[in-house]
Amino acid sequence: MKVDLKKELDCYRARRGELRVLEVPPLQYLMVDGHGDPNTAQEYAEALAALYPVAYTLKFASKKQLDRDHVVMPLEALWWADDMASFTTARDKSRWHWTAMILTPDWITPDLFEAAVSAVRAKSDPVSLDRLRLETLAEGRCVQTLHVGSYDDEAPVLARMHDFVTASGLRLSGKHHEVYLGDPRRVAPEKLRTILRQPVTPAD
Repeated sequence: MKVDLKKELDCYRARRGELRVLEVPPLQYLMVDGHGDPNTAQEYAEALAALYPVAYTLKFASKKQLDRDHVVMPLEALWWADDMASFTTARDKSRWHWTAMILTPDWITPDLFEAAVSAVRAKSDPVSLDRLRLETLAEGRCVQTLHVGSYDDEAPVLARMHDFVTASGLRLSGKHHEVYLGDPRRVAPEKLRTILRQPVTPAD
């Protein structure tokens, strides 16, 4: 059977208008770090050009070698900046730092990852391939919701999320996390679905 982690993991469930506190388990990702506006920075496009070929190579290798098939997960990203207003009121994307990522099943080993990287390098050798890594992210307690609409319309939702965190006796910790459930190349901006997630800790 083909495993679809979106259907198996609670942290990939979110509702529009609902702010929910949940525990996110440690999860394994393909990751590439970068900086700048994802709409204009060549670095972001180069990161995706390394992520997707390795993700699909791992899928096929897993099916062939381990007899374990899985759905390639959607693109995700961690975002942070020196001033959090860059995400809400200022919305200055040029000041953003990011980690572009794709979730991988926990049965994907470092050896499988290295073999996939070597295979992609031999075939196309993306610019960012040497910066790609396999890493476990442990976010723990988080607040998340579903945003429906353009990425540029996220600011009011994020502001409500931050207010909810404070009102709940929590404080922001870790990096803002987004899960892109829609493909902006195929879906109208007003119909895009994005999980917005923020790690938190007790305020005291």
